[in-house]
Amino acid sequence: MDEHKLKNAKIGIAGLGGLGSNVAVSLARIGVGNLVLVDFDVVEKSNLNRQYYFLKHVGIHKTEALKEIILNINPSVSLEIKTTKISKNNIIELFKDVDILVEALDDPKEKALLINIFLKNFEHKKIVAASGISGYSSSNSIKTKKVLKNLYVVGDENIKSNSDNKLFLAPRVAIVANHQANMVLRLILGKEEV
Repeated sequence: MDEHKLKNAKIGIAGLGGLGSNVAVSLARIGVGNLVLVDFDVVEKSNLNRQYYFLKHVGIHKTEALKEIILNINPSVSLEIKTTKISKNNIIELFKDVDILVEALDDPKEKALLINIFLKNFEHKKIVAASGISGYSSSNSIKTKKVLKNLYVVGDENIKSNSDNKLFLAPRVAIVANHQANMVLRLILGKEEV
């Protein structure tokens, strides 16, 4: 593995909930050198069932809590935290310097907005998004797909409409997050196929 590429890579993470917090931790653990972490929210007790935070972080901005966690894991990671809500007016400014963007937002409209603006303005950059992660269906249904030249989507295309799909739980959220982190790793190393 090319540690130089990992150390020099700059990865943006849009949203630091269940997906984003777990992706960030995985990338820090494998030696990605630069992370841009963007979220406006604070950690709530209800987040602890799937997000990479601890009880002591309740009430603290997710950006600050995750900064503490990551620096305890890998103090050599360069962190840029931006405690702000992502909107159509700031997407370009927030992520203009990243090599790869991880989409980890909750709202489908916000996801689409981020992806569309990012791909339109940064045609040479890659984005790794996620969809269909709730419930406790089989882990084997989660896949990473390359859907456009620069867009990869991780998720479960076979979501059935039943009550378990309204639950967001640690196992499937972490599986999707680590699919995202692994795809980012592959892209850093020049592997563009899934």
